[in-house]
Amino acid sequence: MKSAAEIRTFPTPQDLFHAAAEEVIGSATRSVAERGRFTIALSGGSTPKSLYSLIAANASGSLPWAKIYFFFGDERHVPPTDAESNYRMAQETILSKIPVPVANVFPIPAENPDACAAAEAYEQTLQKFFSLKPGEFPRFDLILLGMGPDGHTASLFPETAALKENSRLVVANWVEKLHTHRITLTLPVLNAARTLLFLVSGGDKASVLHEVLEGSAPPDKYPSKLVRPSEGRLIWLVDRAAASELSTVV
Repeated sequence: MKSAAEIRTFPTPQDLFHAAAEEVIGSATRSVAERGRFTIALSGGSTPKSLYSLIAANASGSLPWAKIYFFFGDERHVPPTDAESNYRMAQETILSKIPVPVANVFPIPAENPDACAAAEAYEQTLQKFFSLKPGEFPRFDLILLGMGPDGHTASLFPETAALKENSRLVVANWVEKLHTHRITLTLPVLNAARTLLFLVSGGDKASVLHEVLEGSAPPDKYPSKLVRPSEGRLIWLVDRAAASELSTVV
């Protein structure tokens, strides 16, 4: 039985980012208190930049960074110094501004010219860190997600092969319209998380958000529909512009 989604609407993007920062900081605090560590998978794209900057500004001196471990939900097939790199964006907005040990940050090795080898290496990293047995999936404390105008999340794009993957942790997903591989966590990993936090901002996302949350189109056309944790929490933080076509707007 899938978890019911929590949908929270905010007047402005800035209100959304403040709420997201509170959610991340609260989750980190609780996870460390309950389990001795906090594992988070960061998202890329433009939306989380403000969130990362807020966390760096407001919590750099208060969180137990030595017990916090950063991973990535997906990555472009570029070196970490590339302007398109999700790691580079996270490094510039949060990782370089907080006292987190270097050993606690696990970038996807997307500088490898072989995208499939990079995915395999990151899968092995997850298996080792989470001490997984064959067939097990890691349980992240929190996975941050965005949603593209086509309904993709992480690098799970509409009608791509990765949507059907049910045993791998990480895959190199060929995205034909971009003519490139994207390296991404798979749906079983996303759906095993304790908390999944979507951030969606802007009127250009309104129609697809309506389809994902309330529409009847096949999920393979809007992959965000496939994020359905069996036990964890699924939280959507959306601003008023993105939520403008929802019937449940408050």
